[in-house]
Amino acid sequence: MKEFELEPGEHVVKEARKHWILFASELLPYAILLALPFALPKLLALAPTLSGYTAQFSYQTALTRAVLGVWLLIVWTLAWSAFTRYYLNAWVLTNQRIVDIKQHGYFNREVSSLFLPRVQDVTTDVSGILPSLLGIGDIIVQSAGTVDEFRMRGIPRPEQMRDLILKYVSTEPAKGIGV
Repeated sequence: MKEFELEPGEHVVKEARKHWILFASELLPYAILLALPFALPKLLALAPTLSGYTAQFSYQTALTRAVLGVWLLIVWTLAWSAFTRYYLNAWVLTNQRIVDIKQHGYFNREVSSLFLPRVQDVTTDVSGILPSLLGIGDIIVQSAGTVDEFRMRGIPRPEQMRDLILKYVSTEPAKGIGV
C-alpha cells in the first residue's frame, strides 16, 4: 500500500480488510437488482391480474433495451463502488503504528495513524451467532491521544489481530512520541 510512507526501521506486520462474507452480503442487493428485470416477467405471469404487463418486459423494442441497458449500467456501477470500498478500506499494522485507510467515495480517502506507544487498551467485540461461528468481529483500540477510539469493524479473526497488536505494543519502546 502506498497510502502512507513507512518510517525508517518500520515494516508492515499485517494488513486486514473486512471479512469477505460481509462484502458478499453487501453485493447481494446488487445481484438481486441485476436479476430483477429478467425475473419480473416470470413473476408477473404467476399473478393472473398482472400477467398483461409481461409484454412490457419483452425487451423487443429499442426503448426497452435502452432502459434495460441503463438499469444494468447503474446497478453495475453501484456494485463496483461497493467493491472499491471493500478493496481500498484496510487496516495496516506495522511494528510502530496502526494505520486506518477509509475510502469514502471514488475520490475521497481518509488515512489515519495511531502510534503503538499511545495504545492503552485493545478490545475485541464479537456479537451474534453468525459472527461467532465465522470468526468476525470488531477491534476497539483505546488511545491516550485526542482520538478516544480507533475501531476496526468486521475483521476476520479479531482475537488474533488483537493479540498481534498487544504483542507489538508491549515490545515497542516509546521513541520520544509525545503523549
